[in-house]
Amino acid sequence: MALLNFSQPALDDATLAAVTDTMKSGWIASGPRVLAFERALSGTFGGRPTRTLTSATGAMELALLACGVKPGDEVITSTQSFFSTMNMIVKVGARPVFVDCDLVTRAIDLDRVAAAITPRTKAIVPTHFPGALGDMDALYALARRHGLRVIEDAALVQGSTWKGQPIGSFGDIATFSFHPNKNMTTIEGGAIVVPDDATAKHIEVLRFHGIERLADDTRDVAVASGKYNMSDVSAAIGLAQLAQLPAFLAQRQRLAERYFDVFPAIDGAVLPPRGVPGQSWNMFCVLLPYEALGTTRQRVRAALREREIATGLSYEPSHLTTLGRSLGWREGQFPNAERIGRETVTIPLHCGMNEADVDRVCAAIADILG
Repeated sequence: MALLNFSQPALDDATLAAVTDTMKSGWIASGPRVLAFERALSGTFGGRPTRTLTSATGAMELALLACGVKPGDEVITSTQSFFSTMNMIVKVGARPVFVDCDLVTRAIDLDRVAAAITPRTKAIVPTHFPGALGDMDALYALARRHGLRVIEDAALVQGSTWKGQPIGSFGDIATFSFHPNKNMTTIEGGAIVVPDDATAKHIEVLRFHGIERLADDTRDVAVASGKYNMSDVSAAIGLAQLAQLPAFLAQRQRLAERYFDVFPAIDGAVLPPRGVPGQSWNMFCVLLPYEALGTTRQRVRAALREREIATGLSYEPSHLTTLGRSLGWREGQFPNAERIGRETVTIPLHCGMNEADVDRVCAAIADILG
């Protein structure tokens, strides 16, 4: 039986042809296809300025810099997120101030955010998870009351909406990922959606060595920066993928609904939220009570792997990493995120699957835990 990956991209002949055409064009670095991809992306975000980058991690770093985050500042974020959020906060010299999340939606706990605000707080970085968003109205109301910037880590939720508005089409700044395990891919890559043209121009400077062109077409650098520009080859993939995104999202939705229908009844298991309007499904994470079931997560994952079913871990809490502990955080501070870190297993969900694959995963879990 073939291995069922827990994630994989959907690359059709049209996408591969777009890559070939780009390679033959003689322009494979940032060029006309990047501009076309950015315009197309912007159209999905209500026309807001959108710039592409080599990764969502780079997008987070440049978002922090664009918000003026500097050494000595604090940035409040959920410890339940991929490590890149913490890493980029530390990289720009600021301190990540972690808070807990909701156990089911994994949305950042806004009461904890409010309690963590100090005169040094510069920004709030929530991570959105598939299936449901936190209260976006409350988030932005809190930020406005305290004069704080918001950088939405939307890497997992491209296509999700809040009250009918696509994530990225409103608010402050949002960052997206096009890694192969996301809702669409450019191989590696990401995007940042910003509120105005001035911020977009700032991002353009930061993403290419800090270079600005002068009136006589010579170049100058006023601020040190790195290189984060997307290639036309990746943009060509992105354009083809973006056209298919509605179909991708619909297939992921069907697979998620099938999981809810056939996942075995297990006392103490925690599934993602079901039935929230307008939400996308990048992955399907389940919390299982391994100790009560007389097993361990490692054994369950190994047993699934023996049945040619791959799984992932999404995510270990950032505050319990070596870096997080070195900043003074410790076990026991954020019980929901820590439970998610101990019990979560990410089971297969991607557009290469069908409902029979979902049934296969659920039957294997029932057999292993039976």
